[in-house]
Amino acid sequence: MSVPVTPSAALLDAPRAAGARDFDPAVADYLALLKPRVMSLVVFTGWVGLYLAPGHLHPLLASVAILCIALGAGASGAINMWYERDIDALMERTRRRPLPAGRMAPGDALGFGVVLAASSVIVMGLAVNWVAATLLAMTIGFYVFIYTIGLKRRTPQNIVIGGAAGAFPPMIGWAAVTGDVGIPALVLFALIFFWTPPHFWALSLYRAGDYAKAGVPMLPVVAGPAETKKQMLLYTLLLWPVALAPVALGVAGWLYGAAALLLSAWFTYLALRVRASEDLRWPKRMFGFSLLYLFLLFALIAADRAPGLLGGWQG
Repeated sequence: MSVPVTPSAALLDAPRAAGARDFDPAVADYLALLKPRVMSLVVFTGWVGLYLAPGHLHPLLASVAILCIALGAGASGAINMWYERDIDALMERTRRRPLPAGRMAPGDALGFGVVLAASSVIVMGLAVNWVAATLLAMTIGFYVFIYTIGLKRRTPQNIVIGGAAGAFPPMIGWAAVTGDVGIPALVLFALIFFWTPPHFWALSLYRAGDYAKAGVPMLPVVAGPAETKKQMLLYTLLLWPVALAPVALGVAGWLYGAAALLLSAWFTYLALRVRASEDLRWPKRMFGFSLLYLFLLFALIAADRAPGLLGGWQG
């Protein structure tokens, strides 16, 4: 098990690292700190929450809200990369990131993330409302302090508990319009929350060697592949009622419901194939489909809300 880098130790290390060589990070390195692929899904789910919310928000303010969600997600990614640069250097998937690759000083990454985090929350509060800003601050804080620092290196339930951070954006988008959090927004939160474990455990199954080398107690490393596969199947089954909840609430119609049934059935089928096979191609396929699964569910909910597409707003 690797020894975690404490924030105080990392802060002390930053000036020494910066003085040890001439860092010249490119714009692309700063963009990489934002984890743009993760950010894109976060922004999209946040937009769906905003789009579904009853009421009206001026398009300019809606754009500001989405920008703040994007900056908050990027800030979380940058601070995460700063804190995890030691284990990132040990894993094949992450060793080319700007910090472990030596292209950026740790202090620069930390400062970049902190500035983005503070700016996103303040702008959200001043331009939109302070309920959305508070939820955004909670999201950043949860991801940085609860997941990254508190859970990831200590428990195989890191993804289960830490998944809440990625589930907040639809609630932030909803709150940007309404100033509160409605039941439909909580359903969207639950959809992402229950989707997160099988999504990340599929990745960790075929990257288990990386996590073991870095000392990260992901479920396949601690409990083994068999238990991980069982848990993945369980979570795909739990997703069925959550994915259909928008229909029960009147947020989406039967066309969305039919699609949700088909998508959930295929996700469960992939979990069954993962459990029955030792072939690592199946976890890779499940990981890839998991991204499509979440995107399509949110896209179909939004399409169902749009007049003339899937039948319009149902409630």
